[in-house]
Amino acid sequence: MRLLIGATLFLVMTCMNRTTALSQDHFEERVFSPRAGEQLKYRLMLPKAYSPTGTEEYPLVLFLHGAGERGDDNLKQLVHGMKDFSKEENRQKYPCFVIAPQCPEGRRWVEVDWTLDAHTQPAESIPLALTRELIEQLRSRLRVDSKRIYVTGLSMGGFGTWDLVTRTPDLFAAAAPICGGADEALAGRVTKLPIWAFHGDKDSVVKVERSRRMIEAIQKAGGMPKYTEYPEVNHDSWTRTYADPKFMEWLFAQKRP
Repeated sequence: MRLLIGATLFLVMTCMNRTTALSQDHFEERVFSPRAGEQLKYRLMLPKAYSPTGTEEYPLVLFLHGAGERGDDNLKQLVHGMKDFSKEENRQKYPCFVIAPQCPEGRRWVEVDWTLDAHTQPAESIPLALTRELIEQLRSRLRVDSKRIYVTGLSMGGFGTWDLVTRTPDLFAAAAPICGGADEALAGRVTKLPIWAFHGDKDSVVKVERSRRMIEAIQKAGGMPKYTEYPEVNHDSWTRTYADPKFMEWLFAQKRP
């Protein structure tokens, strides 16, 4: 039995390492440090065939990882989702910038308890504030299409996605929070933003009601968000989402007026 468990864990870790290595090939390792004593480690993928001397502008996708990928190795945040954005087919069809910041260990994109039934939006966390500053810096240094900035995140990053768009809805062209939660009192701020939320109906980490109630609140406020709830799926609702060609097609079709 011990040998079986050990072999299973080895296979899981091997697959994760291979996935990360594949994603890492396309992502530059960077550090954003706007002030002394503050830094945010992140990875950046450039559009395929991007040239600093060109004139074409490209969309920018912000990806916020989950709690398990926190740290300071500037690598673990590529484990989920990034292999889908960086695979050759998608890079050819949807050339874009992708930024994947890493939240430090012991911090959260949103400083709330994910197991609660509801929460009131707290003060903006330092990692999330630095992430917003990073976006502004990249907009000034790279040829980013400011009308096509997207944000998506899973679990802890799902909370971060909701938090960002309710603070700065005019910054983004679309949002895709996965198994996250939000302050429902702020739903009126995102009624004009294209949103597609996802959750598994058997999620034992973040209650599925968190997504259901936020979507309902946006609808009551006059918005028309999309919502997909996967039957018989626990916390891993991101694998199917990012692998779905229809999701990629929807995301990159969105553009601010």
